[in-house]
Amino acid sequence: MKLTVFTLFLLPVFLHAQKTITGGIRDADTNFPLAHCHISIEATTKGIVADDEGKFTLKAKPGDRLIFTFVGYRNDTVIVNQKNEYSIFLKSIPSALDEVVVTAIAQSSLIKENPISISNVTLKMIDRSNESNIIDVLAKNTPGLNVLKTGPNISKPFIRGMGFNRVLTLYDGVRQEGQQWGGEHGLEIDNYNIERAEIIKGPASLVYGSDALAGVVSLLPFTPKETDTKIHGRVLSEYQSNNGLIGNGFRVSYGSVHWLWALRGSYRAAKNYSNAVDGRVYNTGFQEKNLSTLLGYKSASGFTFFNLSLYDNLQGIPDGSRDSLTRKFTKQIFEGDNDDLKNRPLVSESELNSYTLSPLHQRIQHYRMYGKAHHQLGQGDINVLLAYSYNMRREFIHPTAPNLAGTFYRLGTTNYSVRYNAPVFHDFENSIGVNGMFQQNSVDQTATNFAIPNYNLTDFGVYAISKWKKESWSIIGGIRFDSRNIKTEKMYIGPDLNTGYDKQVYLPDTVGATLQFKEMHQHFHGLTLSLGTAYRFSEHVSIKFNFSRGYRAPSISEIASNGLDAGAHIVYIGNPNFQSEFSWQEDVGVFANFTNVSSSLSLFNKNIQNYIYLNQLTDSQGSPLTDAQGNKTIQYQQSTAQLYGLEASLNLNPSFLRGFSFNNQLTVCYGFNRNPLFENKRQQGEYLPFIPPARLISSINQEIKVRSKKISSINTFAEVDINATQNRFLELFSTETKTNGYALLNIGTSVTFFQLSKSSLQVHLQINNLLDAVYQSNMSRLKYFEYYAQAPNGRSGIYGMGRNICAKFIFSF
Repeated sequence: MKLTVFTLFLLPVFLHAQKTITGGIRDADTNFPLAHCHISIEATTKGIVADDEGKFTLKAKPGDRLIFTFVGYRNDTVIVNQKNEYSIFLKSIPSALDEVVVTAIAQSSLIKENPISISNVTLKMIDRSNESNIIDVLAKNTPGLNVLKTGPNISKPFIRGMGFNRVLTLYDGVRQEGQQWGGEHGLEIDNYNIERAEIIKGPASLVYGSDALAGVVSLLPFTPKETDTKIHGRVLSEYQSNNGLIGNGFRVSYGSVHWLWALRGSYRAAKNYSNAVDGRVYNTGFQEKNLSTLLGYKSASGFTFFNLSLYDNLQGIPDGSRDSLTRKFTKQIFEGDNDDLKNRPLVSESELNSYTLSPLHQRIQHYRMYGKAHHQLGQGDINVLLAYSYNMRREFIHPTAPNLAGTFYRLGTTNYSVRYNAPVFHDFENSIGVNGMFQQNSVDQTATNFAIPNYNLTDFGVYAISKWKKESWSIIGGIRFDSRNIKTEKMYIGPDLNTGYDKQVYLPDTVGATLQFKEMHQHFHGLTLSLGTAYRFSEHVSIKFNFSRGYRAPSISEIASNGLDAGAHIVYIGNPNFQSEFSWQEDVGVFANFTNVSSSLSLFNKNIQNYIYLNQLTDSQGSPLTDAQGNKTIQYQQSTAQLYGLEASLNLNPSFLRGFSFNNQLTVCYGFNRNPLFENKRQQGEYLPFIPPARLISSINQEIKVRSKKISSINTFAEVDINATQNRFLELFSTETKTNGYALLNIGTSVTFFQLSKSSLQVHLQINNLLDAVYQSNMSRLKYFEYYAQAPNGRSGIYGMGRNICAKFIFSF
């Protein structure tokens, strides 16, 4: 009797005592081991990574829930019982619809359960893509995402025909603020530190406020996941033959049950790119450096992370000037009236093939520090983010004074976000939040060029979201209010007798000076709405519908610019009377996912009130209005607009051809100016500028799993990127010209090797534009860098990159 009572007393202790669990993780279809699969214990900070053979050992107690996570596979959960050894088989994800996203309007959810159109780009997709920068990688893998380019390293994201301040870019949830109204510089991020990206296609103003009218590009950097108290790392090195791109990146990280840290850095350098028509394109090289660090603490109730990043980029500023007969590039050595654009000296071959940048270049420095926290609050949870970024942009545009920055802006931004997710109540998930920013822009005292004024900006938004999910239905709706204040300072400019350039002058010494910017105080506000639903007919077929109202306040350049943006070679003229943009958008999508085939069709229609667009000014003869250096004059206009289109995909994965896939994605977008003055005028005002043509990307892939301790897998692919002729262009005022269609053939192979325990080596070889096709994209600003009415070879403007042989090596340990 006493023994029985004693046994019953100790039974709970035995049940909750930790024991050693072992097991193996394999592919459910191929039975191949899944090396480095992540295993965690639910509701704790404990976790490990499986070894090279997919085997694992950890301590757990009966009743613990083990979560198995592997990229490209469905998560699996196992409850620990009296067994000591477990065999885990994970099913591969046949469709991206089964992936979880965290940038969604509501809380983290599956893509197929979210009515908003969202695409997810994984680390595997990023590693296997060899492009000039991370935005080009995302555009290649995301239907509906295009880029506006100014050479290889400058790519501005455009979502469904809209870009600049209509696309909000987030870095780990922090707004990327860096004079993004300009088209001549890219994003200030480390291209080698992005682990995943999520793209919202459509108004995301409900959560993110102004500047998310077209959508959001959310870049998610690496965060350590291991808790084994060991040092882990990753070293990446790449080379691209066309422009001699040399890139090297590293990261080292550490994780324990509670603490984690990471140190990351990279360096990339390239000389001028080349093609069969232009040869090497002068002043398109760059030198880019990055350094970042992370320190974090985790507990059972959440986490707190602190981050710091430094970015420094020297970027060439191409202008496209050439000799009229030989079509060889020339360079500017004089200024003002002394500079004869059509009689400049030729650029030497040594300069064209050098990694040394021209004295005429830009330098962009971006510093970012932020803290973010996620913690349980009762049955709910709260997310808090506080960030400060400092952007310094200098453009060295004076050949006779190469160390004097003509354009010199300093932009400081503090942004904040607080969101509370309430406990689930009768199948409802409710959230409330506030976010906004404080921003100050100043023109440096030494600047000689003035495109935008000094200004202060205050932005605030509050929102509420509710999600109802039951059985096959998911419904998400919300409302938001935004307020933005912009105050600009009066600025006079006058001649600097010491340098011969312009400078800022101040009262009372303004006699003879020019009033460059007036003092202005603008207030904008908007109400945002969204309502959408997703319904799953079966395990294989689902539909989505979303209706939303977006909002965007005009950018500083649109309301206040009055001068030359030297890097863009454009004189911008703003309009202080502009009103906020508002859009009504409808999205509908149908998705099918079967064992051997998956497909999708997404349709969108967007009507925009007070749409702001660029309009080139011309002289009395109808020719573009330019200065002595060929800089064009652009005036912002406002009208009503409509954009509509579709994105479709068809992917075949026949089970009888293991590892084979045939993938296709089609994007179509049309944009119209609905001002009654331009009705049925087509190229003479009805078509909006910078609308991408129809695009079809088709690829065949073969992945081979190798039963070897040295080689994990081999992947080969061939891809054709077809861009249709763009006949719908804005010819009015010589803003755009017709762009012929083209097709690019790309091929590549990847091999993953296993080295020592928990280390691997990936080798990626790829040839882009295999046939060395000659082409121009209507989304390339270089197409319009031309100063002659006719070219002797009949090819006006600058062409895209020619054949490019790429090699990338990634060593992980």
